[in-house]
Amino acid sequence: MKEIFDKCHELTRTRGDDIFIFNQFEEFGNYLWHYEITGHAMEEVLQQVLGPHDHYAGVVSNTGSAGTIACGDYLKQVFPTSKIVASEALQCPTLLCNGFGAHRIEGIGDKHVPWIHNVKNTDVVTAIDDQATVNLIRLFNEPAGRAYLIKRGVPETLVNNLDLLGISSVANVLGAIKMAKWYELTENDVILTVWTDSMELYRSRIQELREAYGEYTETDAAGDYHRYLLGESTDTMIELTYPERKRIHNLKYYTWVEQQGKTYEEIQAQWYQDDYWTSFQQQVEQIDALIEEFNARVGLLK
Repeated sequence: MKEIFDKCHELTRTRGDDIFIFNQFEEFGNYLWHYEITGHAMEEVLQQVLGPHDHYAGVVSNTGSAGTIACGDYLKQVFPTSKIVASEALQCPTLLCNGFGAHRIEGIGDKHVPWIHNVKNTDVVTAIDDQATVNLIRLFNEPAGRAYLIKRGVPETLVNNLDLLGISSVANVLGAIKMAKWYELTENDVILTVWTDSMELYRSRIQELREAYGEYTETDAAGDYHRYLLGESTDTMIELTYPERKRIHNLKYYTWVEQQGKTYEEIQAQWYQDDYWTSFQQQVEQIDALIEEFNARVGLLK
């Protein structure tokens, strides 16, 4: 291990100009990964599913670290009329109204705006009631819930795979439903979102809910289906104007300038410098080359 550290230190000393790029990658790696990899993957999906009369409307993503939502920056460059929708928990509506609080949508962040969130490129903010996600994981995973969905005409093959949606994935789906209703979309409009977790992580939650609320019945399933799935509304949702975007961007100040050492000039550059985000996007090939060189020189892949 010491040999690896020594080689890393040597590379740092001998390639000082490129270390600046590495430092940028460390900070924006999450953003760049989803811009470049997730963005292109979603473009490939669209190439497969879009019919001659279909229209790509936009992407919906919870804002945890704000990495995933970066795919929207890429997709908006390919599809300029598409939208980027940021979603959060209603019980902690930081983006929606500078709010705070505790919530049960596990796996997403809260109470701050991530540094790598390109707020100026975000079109809509929506907040999801965490009670909806909790009730829907029961609808999607309890035997009575699945039976009711099949009874309502949902294909059994789809129902049998609903355990692929964890709590934050359900929140993403609800965000997509809200977006579809907000823009009055039709069967020819396509919204993208991501299933970021599965119920493999939350089996204990189902048992806790059984112990707290008892057996899940067909009546429970019918109520959750109509209230939280079909009944999802466009409440707790705003389409961002320029001042609204700037309000959210300005929330970065306390976390990142006051607490994390960013400068006033940096936070201003994020908002006012036209090529701030594209300058990072254009470094992908250079960063890949540096990573390959780094791995070769320190012997990490041998």
